[in-house]
Amino acid sequence: TGEKPHSCSTCGKSYATMVYLKIHMRIHTGERPYCCITCGRRFSNLTGFKNHMKIHSGEKRHACSTCGKGFIQLQNLKRHMRTHTGERPFSCSTCGKGFCGLSGLKRHMTVHTGERPYSCSTCGKSFRELSTLKTHMRIHTGEKPYSCATCGKSFIQLAQLQNHLRIHTGEKPYLCSTCGKRFRNVTNMKSHMTSHMTTG
Repeated sequence: TGEKPHSCSTCGKSYATMVYLKIHMRIHTGERPYCCITCGRRFSNLTGFKNHMKIHSGEKRHACSTCGKGFIQLQNLKRHMRTHTGERPFSCSTCGKGFCGLSGLKRHMTVHTGERPYSCSTCGKSFRELSTLKTHMRIHTGEKPYSCATCGKSFIQLAQLQNHLRIHTGEKPYLCSTCGKRFRNVTNMKSHMTSHMTTG
């Protein structure tokens, strides 16, 4: 019938069954009952957990015919193919910007609406994206799932680990266009760029 009698008391979103409502409520409570025994990462739903487990098994059955990149799910391959074709079938009705996937459009729309539907149950801070909330929750839980294989130091975010790894590799990918000096991260480069503005 399409009836959705079970409503979330926090955000008002409705569901057809109580089971789906309970799964949804984990967004607000931060509950993640499914734990990966390999890396310790936790998940709020079984589907996300099962997809994650395929990463450890190396199972990537769907390969891109253009670049050979493999994907766990067919829908991810289809979305990836748009990077080669340039197809952006999802457009913003406000500004016209196009997106490869519906999830990208939904994330973008919050820029116009100012909506922040994902709230931290510990401190009340709100976020536009669920992924940002999940990362934020690690501040409260102390979880640092990204570890350096060289020195063992752990980080909350993958980007932090990637920046850290450059200490070991010596890589400096950020180049100052004024003097040619190179930097490990964009923050240091931007800070350096201000020295040219003040002296120039």
